[in-house]
Amino acid sequence: MSKKAPTEDEKFLFVDKDFLNSPMAQADWAAKKLVWVPSERHGFEAASIKEEHGDEVLVELADNAKKMTVNKDDIQKMNPPKFSKVEDMAELTCLNEASVLHNIRERYFSGLIYTYSGLFCVVVNPYKMLPIYSEKIIDMYKGKKRHEVPPHIYSIADNAYRNMMQDREDQSILCTGESGAGKTENTKKVIQYLAVVASSHKGKKDSSAGELEKQLLQANPILEAFGNAKTIKNDNSSRFGKFIRINFDVTGYIVGANIETYLLEKSRCIRQAKTERAFHIFYYMIAGAKDKLREELLLEPFSNYRFLSSGHVQVAGQEDDELYEETMEAMNIMGLTEEERNDILKVCSTVMQLGNIEFKKERNQEQATMPDNTAAQKVCHLQGINVTDFTRAILTPRIKVGREVVQKAQTKEQADFAIEALAKAVFERLFRWILARVNKALDKTKRQGASFLGILDIAGFEIFEDNSFEQLCINYTNEKLQQLFNHTMFILEQEEYQREGIEWNFIDFGLDLQPCIELIERPNNPPGILALLDEECWFPKATDVSFVEKLMNTQGNHMKFAKPKQLKDKTEFSILHYAGKVDYNATAWLTKNMDPLNDNVTALLSNSSSQFVQDLWKDTDRVVGLDTIAKMTDSSMPSASKTKKGMFRTVGQLYKESLAKLMTTLHNTQPNFVRCIIPNHEKRAGKLDAHLVLEQLRCNGVLEGIRICRQGFPNRIVFQEFRQRYEILAASAIPKGFMDGKQACCLMIKHLDLDPNLYRIGQSKIFFRTGVLAQLEEERDLKITVVIIAFQAQARGFLARKAFAKRQQQLTAMKVIQRNCAAYLKLRNWQWWRLFTKVKPLLQVTRQEEEMSLKDEELAKAKEVSIKFESELKEISLKHTAVLEERNALQEQLQAETELYAEAEEMRVRLASKKQELEEILHEMEARLDEEEERAQALLVDKKKMQQQMQELEEHLEEEEDARQKLHLEKVTCEGKIKKLEDDILVMEDHNNKLLKERKLMEERIADFSSNLAEEEEKSKNLTKLKNKHESMISELEVRLKKEEKSRQELDKAKRKLEAESNDMQEQIADLQAQIADLKAQLAKKEEELQNALARLEDETAQKNNALKKIRELEGHISDLQEDLDSERAARNKAEKIKRDLGEELEALKSELEDTLDTTATQQELRAKREQEVNLLKRAIEDENRTHEAQIQEMRQKHTQATEELTEQLEQAKRVKSNLDKAKQALEKETSELTMEVRSLSQAKQDGENKRKKLESQVADLQSRFNDSEKQKAELGERCSKITVELDSVTNLLNEAEGKNIKLSKDVSSLSSQLQDSQELLAEETRQKLQFSTKLRQAEDDKNSLQEQLEEEMEAKRNVERHVSTLNIQLSDSKKKLEEMTGNIELLEEGKKRLQRDLEAANTQFEEKASAYDKLEKTKNRLQQELEDTLMDLDNQRQNVSNLEKKQKKFDQMLAEEKSISSKYADERDRAEAEAREKETKALSLARALEEAQGSREELERANKALRMEMEDIISSKDDVGKNVHELEKSKRGLEAQVEEMKTQLEELEDELQAAEDAKLRLEVNMQALKAQFERDLQGRDEMGEEKKRQLIKQVRELETELEDERKQRTLATAAKKKLETDMKDLEGQIETASKGRDEAIKQLRKLQGQMKDYQRELEDARAAREEVLATAKESEKKAKSLEAELMQLQEDLAAAERARKQAEAERDELSDELASNSSGKSALADEKRRLEAKISQLEEELEEEQSNMEILNDRLRKSTQQVDQLNNELQTERSTSQKNESARQQMERQNKELKAKLQEMENQVKSKFKSSISALEAKVAQLEEQLEQESREKQASAKSIRQKDKKLKDLIMQVEDERKQGEQYKDQAEKANTRMKQLKRQLEESEEESQRATAARRKLQRELDEATEANDAMSREVNSLKSKLRRGNEPSFGSTPRRMGGGRRVVEDASEEEADSQSDFNGTKSVE
Repeated sequence: MSKKAPTEDEKFLFVDKDFLNSPMAQADWAAKKLVWVPSERHGFEAASIKEEHGDEVLVELADNAKKMTVNKDDIQKMNPPKFSKVEDMAELTCLNEASVLHNIRERYFSGLIYTYSGLFCVVVNPYKMLPIYSEKIIDMYKGKKRHEVPPHIYSIADNAYRNMMQDREDQSILCTGESGAGKTENTKKVIQYLAVVASSHKGKKDSSAGELEKQLLQANPILEAFGNAKTIKNDNSSRFGKFIRINFDVTGYIVGANIETYLLEKSRCIRQAKTERAFHIFYYMIAGAKDKLREELLLEPFSNYRFLSSGHVQVAGQEDDELYEETMEAMNIMGLTEEERNDILKVCSTVMQLGNIEFKKERNQEQATMPDNTAAQKVCHLQGINVTDFTRAILTPRIKVGREVVQKAQTKEQADFAIEALAKAVFERLFRWILARVNKALDKTKRQGASFLGILDIAGFEIFEDNSFEQLCINYTNEKLQQLFNHTMFILEQEEYQREGIEWNFIDFGLDLQPCIELIERPNNPPGILALLDEECWFPKATDVSFVEKLMNTQGNHMKFAKPKQLKDKTEFSILHYAGKVDYNATAWLTKNMDPLNDNVTALLSNSSSQFVQDLWKDTDRVVGLDTIAKMTDSSMPSASKTKKGMFRTVGQLYKESLAKLMTTLHNTQPNFVRCIIPNHEKRAGKLDAHLVLEQLRCNGVLEGIRICRQGFPNRIVFQEFRQRYEILAASAIPKGFMDGKQACCLMIKHLDLDPNLYRIGQSKIFFRTGVLAQLEEERDLKITVVIIAFQAQARGFLARKAFAKRQQQLTAMKVIQRNCAAYLKLRNWQWWRLFTKVKPLLQVTRQEEEMSLKDEELAKAKEVSIKFESELKEISLKHTAVLEERNALQEQLQAETELYAEAEEMRVRLASKKQELEEILHEMEARLDEEEERAQALLVDKKKMQQQMQELEEHLEEEEDARQKLHLEKVTCEGKIKKLEDDILVMEDHNNKLLKERKLMEERIADFSSNLAEEEEKSKNLTKLKNKHESMISELEVRLKKEEKSRQELDKAKRKLEAESNDMQEQIADLQAQIADLKAQLAKKEEELQNALARLEDETAQKNNALKKIRELEGHISDLQEDLDSERAARNKAEKIKRDLGEELEALKSELEDTLDTTATQQELRAKREQEVNLLKRAIEDENRTHEAQIQEMRQKHTQATEELTEQLEQAKRVKSNLDKAKQALEKETSELTMEVRSLSQAKQDGENKRKKLESQVADLQSRFNDSEKQKAELGERCSKITVELDSVTNLLNEAEGKNIKLSKDVSSLSSQLQDSQELLAEETRQKLQFSTKLRQAEDDKNSLQEQLEEEMEAKRNVERHVSTLNIQLSDSKKKLEEMTGNIELLEEGKKRLQRDLEAANTQFEEKASAYDKLEKTKNRLQQELEDTLMDLDNQRQNVSNLEKKQKKFDQMLAEEKSISSKYADERDRAEAEAREKETKALSLARALEEAQGSREELERANKALRMEMEDIISSKDDVGKNVHELEKSKRGLEAQVEEMKTQLEELEDELQAAEDAKLRLEVNMQALKAQFERDLQGRDEMGEEKKRQLIKQVRELETELEDERKQRTLATAAKKKLETDMKDLEGQIETASKGRDEAIKQLRKLQGQMKDYQRELEDARAAREEVLATAKESEKKAKSLEAELMQLQEDLAAAERARKQAEAERDELSDELASNSSGKSALADEKRRLEAKISQLEEELEEEQSNMEILNDRLRKSTQQVDQLNNELQTERSTSQKNESARQQMERQNKELKAKLQEMENQVKSKFKSSISALEAKVAQLEEQLEQESREKQASAKSIRQKDKKLKDLIMQVEDERKQGEQYKDQAEKANTRMKQLKRQLEESEEESQRATAARRKLQRELDEATEANDAMSREVNSLKSKLRRGNEPSFGSTPRRMGGGRRVVEDASEEEADSQSDFNGTKSVE
C-alpha cells in the first residue's frame, strides 16, 4: 500500500501510525518500566521504577531525570505505545485516570479534539477554527460505520440517523458540559449535518422542505439573541437548556421540528457580574436600532440603564449592530411580521426601563414613594397601560384579606422586589412566546413524522462555591442522565456478551444513582427535597431555615444526605452526587419556588391596550399574588399558600414534570452521548489544565463510565489478531498446519496459564479484563528481546570468526613475504642469482603462447557461464516480484475475506435470530390459519341459516308493500303537518345553539370546579384529621387554661406586692448611686496611678536598653583585647621557632667554621648550605602559615559553638511562643464557652417571648402550647410504657440487637482478617503468574461475599426496625392508657425522672448501635470503592500535600530568613569575640616575645663579647684574617642597630599592652557597677509592681464584695417579681454577656497588637545591636590591618637579622677551627647545649601556662554568656509582669464601664417605675407592654449584633486555628533543625577529636625530628673533630684529606637534605590534615 501525505483536513482527524508502530518507542517503554506518577503541574508524569522498598517506590522522572520516592498506591500503570492516541479509550488495557488524561492530552496537542470513551464522544474545546466541518468532511462521514472513520460529531449524528432509518427507532444525542465547553457549537454542527444529509437526496422535489431546513438553522440565532449572554468563561454562553426534536418521515426527509427549553436564567435581566453581560438582545437593540425605531422604543445610551450593571461590555470579534440585523433577518425567515418584531423590542425596552424606576422612603414612615415617574411613564407608554394605575398598583396595591379588599402601603424593599420580579416575569413570558412562535413556524408542514431525532443541549454537572436552587435542578437532571447512560451502557455490554456466548451476571449500574435521585424527587415516605420545598410553600410562616430544619429531620439519616462540617449558615446542607459532594445554600429557595408577582400589575397588563401584551399575560389567574405574600411574616420572604383559584403550581413541580417528560422520551429513544470539556479558563488554544480536565471528566461521568467498564471485560481482540500478535509467547503449543483461530487461541491461553477470571472466549473475539493485555505486551517484548539478542549474538559471532580467519590469512601471507624478502636479500648480490634472473625469462618465452591460449579459452567459458547466470537472475527476480505482488494481493484478499467472514458470521448470527423469529411467526400464522378455517366452516353454517331467513323476509316484504300503499296516503296528510313542524324546529335550533354555547361554558367551569373540588376534598380530609386532633387537644388545653387563670390571679397578687417592693428598691438605688459616685472617684485616682506606673515602666525600659548597649560595647572591647592577645601569642610562638632554628644553625655554623681554613671549595659548599638554609627558612614561614590556618580552624569551631548557643536562645524564644499559643488557646476556649452561653441565653430569651405571647391572647396560647402538650404526651407515654412490663421486652430486644451487632462486628473483623490472609496467599501464588491482576479479582470476589453478608446484616437491621415499629404501636396503646391515668400524674413524677434517665441510657445505647451500623455501612462502601475511589482520594490528598508543601516552602523561606539573620548576628558576634581573643593573644605573645627578645639580646651581647675576644686573639695571631674581621665588624654594627630598633619596638609594645590591660580593668569595673545598678533597678521595679498589684487586688476584692451585696439585695427584691420582669432581667443578662464577649474580643485584639509592638521593638533593638557589632568589627579590622603591617615590618627586620647572623656565623666558623683544639670550646658548647635544653623546658612550661590562661578565658566567656541569659530571663519576667499589669488595668476599666452602664440602666428603670407607680395599675400594664415591644425590637437588634459578633468571633477562631497550625508546623521544623544541629555538633566533635589526634601525632614527629637533628649535629661534630685530628696527625697526606672531607661533607649534605625532605613531608602531611 502506497502512503499518501495527509491533507490539511486529515491532520486534525487521523492519527500518525508511524509513531504507534515505531519499535523504538516500544523498546523504550519495555526497558524503562514506565509508569504514571502524580504531579502538581501536569496531573500525572511519566517515570521509570528504579527501586522498591515495601510500600514506597523510588522512581526517576522521564522528562528531567529527577528522582523521587512515591507511595505504591499512587503509581498507575502505563499503556504500551501501541495504545498511544487511541480513538476509543475503552480499548486501553490499563484503564485509569492517568491513561485517560494522557490520551486526551496527546490527541488534543495533535489537533484531534474528538475521542471516544465507550458510548461517550469526548470533545475538547480547541479555541480556534479547525477545517473539519466542510462539505468534503460531511461527504466522508456520510453512511459510514463508527469504526470505519475517525471520531467526529458527524459520526455520532450519522450513526444516529442511520439507526433511526434502519431500526425505525427514535434517536437522541445528549450534549452536556460546563459553560464554554462547546455544547451549543456541537448541537449546531449536528443540525447542520442533518440538514445536509436529510435534504441531499431530495433534489428539486420540494421547495418548502428546503425552506424548513433554512428555518431550522435560523431558529438558533433567535434563541441565542434572547437566551445567550457573555459570561466569565464564555462569550456566547447559553443561559437555558434546550431539547431540539427534529421529525423525519419514512423516506428520511425532515418533516418538522420542535424546541423545548429548561431553566432560563431570568435573574440575568436585572443583575450581572463585573465583566459579564445581560442577554444579547438588549445590546443588539441599543446598538442596531435606527433613529425612528429608537424614538418609538424610547431607547437611551447603555450607561443610563441600571439593569445593565457593567454598561456596554464589548465582546471580542463581534459587532452588536451587525448581529441585530442578522437576528431581524432570522425573525423574518421564521415568519414574524414587522409589527410582532416591534412589539418584541418594546417588551425588551420595558424590561430595561423598569430598572430605572427609583423608590425612596418617606421621612417618618417606611412607606415607599416614587419622586420621579418618568421611567414609569415610559414603561406604561410601551406596555399600553395607565401611569396612575401602575404607580398605585406598585406603591399601594389592593390585597384581599378574608372577604374584604384592603389597600396596603409597600416599603421601599417590597417595591424594588416587585419591580425586579415583574422584569424577570416579562422577559420569561416573552421568551416563551418567541419559542412557541418558532415551534409553530417549524411545525407547519402537513406530512406525518414517522420518527424523530432529539438533541439535548443542557448544562453539565458543576460544583460552585455557592450552589442555589438552579444548581440543584441542573445536578438533578445530570443524575438522571447519568443513570440513563449507565443503564444503556450495560444493556449494550450484555447484548455483546450474549452475542458472543459469554457467561455474565447482569448488573444494572443505573441503580447506583437511584438513592440520590429519590432523595431529590421522592413524593412521600419520607418526602424528598422538592416535595418538602413544595410543602413548606403551603405554610404561611415558613422560612428557608425551617425548610432546612425539616429537611434535616426527615432526611438526616439518608446515605446521600450530609450536614456540612463547618456550618456557616443555617440554610446549608450537602448532597453526595455521583460526581462528588455538593454544598447547597437554601437562601431564598421558597421565593424562587413560588416565583411571586404583584397581581395588581399583572391585571393591568392583561387589560393592556396592546394585543401583544394581552397575549403575554393571558394566564394571570395562575400568578402567585400579594395576598399570599401578605400572609407571610416579616422573617420569611414571600413563600406560598393557596392562590385565588387554588391552581398555582411551584417551579419545582413544573420542572420535575418537564424533566419526567424528557426522561420518558429519552428512555423511548436510543441515546448517543457527547461530553464537552473546557481545557483551560484562559480561552487559549493548545493549553490543557490537567486538574481542570480531570474534574470535568469526573463530573461528566466519563470516569464513572470507565469504572463501570472495569467491572466487565473492556479489552477485546479478534482471534486472528490475537494469534498473529501473541503467537510468539506460545509457539510450541500450536502444531504446524492449518488450525481454526478459536482453537489456536484456546491452546495459547492454556499455555500462558492465565487465570480463568481474567478472560472469556467468545464466538469471534477473545475478551480480557483491564491490565491483562499490558502484561502480555511486556511478556511479548521480553520474548522478542531474547530472540533478537540471540540473533545478534549469532551474527556477531559469524562476523568475528570471519574477521579472525582474514587476520590468520594475513599473518601467513606476511610470513611468506618476510621469508621471500630474506631470501632475496641473501641472493641479491650473488652472481649466479643474477645470471638466473636474466636467463629465466628467456626460458619461459616458449610456454607463454600456450598459456595465453589456455587462458583465453577459460575466459570464454567464464563469460558464457556469467551470461547464463545473469539471464537466470533476471528471470528469478521477475518471478520474485510477481510472487511478491501475488502475496500482497493474497494478503489483501485474506484481510478482506477475514473481514467478510466476520461480517458474514455476524450476518449469520443475525439471520439465525431472524430465522428463529420467522419460524415463530410461521407457527403463529399456521395456528391462525387453523382458527380461520374453523371460522369459515362456522360461517358456512351461518350462511345457510341466513338464506332461510331471506326467504322468510321476502314473504314478509310482500306483505309490507301492501301496507306501504296504505301508508303513502297517510304520508300526504302528514307532509302538511311536517312543514309546520319544520318552521317550529328552525326556531328551536336557534335556541338550542345558544343553550349549547352556555353549556360549554358551564362544562369548562365545572371542570375547573371539579379540579378545585378534588383539591379541596383532599384538603378537607387533612383538615378533618387535624380538626379531630385539635378538638382532642383543645379539651386538654381548656383544663390547663383554667389552671393558668388561677395562676394569673396569683400573679396579680404578686404584682401588687412587687409594686410595694419597687418603692423600697428605689430608695436602695439612690444609696447605690451615692456609692457608685465614690467608686468613680476612686477609679479615677487608680487610673492616674496606673498612668504614672506605665510612665515609670517606659523609663525603666529605656534605661534597660541603654544598659544593654553598654554591655554590647564592653563585649566589643573584650573581643578586641582577646584578638590582641591571640596575635601576641602567635608572635611569641614564631619567635620561639626562630630561636630554635637559630640555635640549630649556630651549631651547624660552628661545625662549618672549622672547615673554612681548608680550601675555597669549602666556601662554595658553605654557599650551597646557606641556600639550603634559606629554603629551610621559607619552609618555616610556610609552617607558620599552616599554624595560622589551624588557628583559623579553631576560631571556626568557636564560631560553631556560638551558633549553637544562639540556636538554644532561639529554642527558648520558641518555647515562650508556645506558651503564648497555649494562653491563646485557653482564651479561645473561653470565647467558645461564652458563645455557647450567649446561645443558651438567646434560647431562654425566645422561651420568654413565647410565654409573653401566651399571656396576650388565648388563641396564641393554645397554638404555642399545642407542641408542648404533644411533647408532654410523648414523655408520659414513654413513662407509662416503661412502667409496664413492655419496658422489659424492649430492653431484651435491644440487648438481642446489641448482641447481634457485636456478633456482626466480630464477623466483619474475622472476615477482614480472613480477607487479608487470603490476599497474602494470593500474592504468593500470583507472583509467578500475573502478579497484581489476580489479586484484584479475588479481592473483588471477597468484596461480593462481604456485600452479601452486609445484605444479611441489613435484613437483621430491618428486623430490628420491625421490632421498633411494634414498640411504637405499643407506645400508641400506652398513650391511650395515659389518658386514663392522668389523675395519677402527680404521684408518678418521681418515676418519670428515673424513667427519663433510663430512656437516655437506652437512647445512648441505640445511638451506639446506630453508629456501629454506620461503621458497618462505611466498611461496605469502602470495600466497594477500594479499586476505583482511592484514586479520587489520592488526588485530593495530593492537592492537600501540594498546599501543605507550599505552606512548608513559605515557612522554610521564613525560617531561612530568620536563620540568615541569626547567622549574621552570630557571625558578627563571633568575629567580635575572635578579634578580642586575637588581640589578647597578640598582647600575650608580644609580651612573651619581648621577654624572649630581651633574653636573646643578652645572649647575643654575651656572644658578641666572646666573639670580640676571639677576634682580638685571631688578629694578634694571624694577619691574613684582617679582611674577614672588618667584614664581621660591619655586620656586627648592623646587628647592633637592628637590636636597638627591636628594643624600641618592644618598649612600644609593652606600653600598648599596659594600656590595653588598664582599659580592660576599667571595663570590668564598669560592667560590675552597671550590673549592680541593673539588679537594684529590677528589684525596685518588682517591689513597686507587687505593691501596685496588691493594691489593685484589694480594690477588686472590695468591689467584688460590694457587687455581691448588691446582687444579694437584688435577688431579695426580685425574688417575688412577675415573670415579665424576670424576662427583662434575662434579656439584660444576655446583653451584658454579649457586651462582655465583645469586650473580651477587643481585649484579645489589643493583646495581639501589644505583642506585635513588642516584637517590633525587639526587632529594632536587634538591628541596632547588629549595627553596633558591625561598627566594632570594622574598627577591629582596621586594627588588624595595622598589626599586619607591623608584622610585615618585623618579618623584614627578622630577615635582615638572619642575614647578619649568617655572616656572623661564617666568621664564627672560621674562628672555631682554631678553638676546636681547645677543650674549653667543647665545654662551652656543652654549656650552651644545656642552656638551650633549659630554655626549651621553660618554653614548654610557658606553653602550659598559656593553655591554662586560655581555659580561664573560656570560663570567663561562659560566665558572660550565662549572665546574658540571666538578663534575658529577667527581661522576659519584666515583660510578663507589665503585661499582667496592663491586663489588670483593662479589667478594672471594663468593670468600671459595666458598673456605669448598670447605673444608667438602674436610673432609667427607677424613673420609669416612679412614673408608673403614680398612674393606675392598668396604665402600668399598658406601659409594660410597650416596654416589652421596645425590648423585642432591641432584642432583634441585639440578636443581629450578636450574629455579627458571632461571625467575627468565628473569623477570629479560624485565624487563631490557622496560627496554631502554623505554630505547630514551626515547632516541627524547629525540632528538625535541632536534630540537624545536634548531628552537626557530633560531626564537629568527631572532627575536633581527629584534629587533636593529628596534632598529637605531629608533636611526636616534631620531637623525633628534634632528637634526630640533635643526634645528627653530635655526629657531625664528632666527624669534624676526627677530621681535624687526622689532619694534624697526617700532615704528609694533606692532599688526600680534602677529598675525604669533601666526601664527609657530602654525607652531611645528604643528611641535611634528608632532614629537609622529612620536614617537607611533615609539612605536607600537616597541610593535608
